[in-house]
Amino acid sequence: MLAVENLEVVYEDVILVLKGVTLKVPEGSVVALLGANGAGKTTVLRAITGLLDVHRGSITKGSVTLDGKPIHQLAAPAIVAGGIGQVMEGRRIFAEFTVDENLRIGAHSASRDTIDEDLDRVFSLFPVLADRHAQTAGYLSGGEQQMLAIGRALMARPRYLLLDEPSLGLAPLLVQQIRDLIMEINQQGTSVLLVEQNAVMALSIASHGYVLETGKIVMDKPAAALREDDDIREFYLGLADEGAVSFRDVKHYKRRKRWLS
Repeated sequence: MLAVENLEVVYEDVILVLKGVTLKVPEGSVVALLGANGAGKTTVLRAITGLLDVHRGSITKGSVTLDGKPIHQLAAPAIVAGGIGQVMEGRRIFAEFTVDENLRIGAHSASRDTIDEDLDRVFSLFPVLADRHAQTAGYLSGGEQQMLAIGRALMARPRYLLLDEPSLGLAPLLVQQIRDLIMEINQQGTSVLLVEQNAVMALSIASHGYVLETGKIVMDKPAAALREDDDIREFYLGLADEGAVSFRDVKHYKRRKRWLS
């Protein structure tokens, strides 16, 4: 199990971003972490994967454990080698490299003996990448680049895959494709922590969900219960009124509601 316990994170020694965050990703599950821009979702992922230092952040309290062993003091390469992979928001592919080169870079921590096997797996999941394996990655469409970013992470054979806003900026049809691919990856044995503002998509495939607001977990329920929660339906799923309300609008919506009350 991947577990975050009572985590506090500070940036530049003064900005408290996470305020006692606790969440769990059981083996074999898909867990959704939902929240508005600025809630601290990406910071949770950085804390798990050892990337806080790059952004002048540090853990001041709490722990991150994998199978009961602390990993929050390890360097990022050791965390990857331990079985955790991350796909960052914005894809972050190597635009000047080919599709094949991007994928092979993702296998830097894996055994050389398994690279061909792992390439076959990625190409079976993403046939479009097989068709474009020799193409420069920067010329792929946005959806194809997202597939490449996920495929690159899978090359390291992670047990736990952390996805940061995989549907961001994609057309509805592509969002559905990414959703289906996440389900297939999970069914093949990879646990997933899905950070999303698209609550409808995330809760449709997750077994459990957490809602993060201003650095705190404010809801922690099975995904089915979150889908039926009145506040979630009204503010996050847009099912209680005519207009759909996204996580991007939640903070402004709530602030406006307080002003008018």
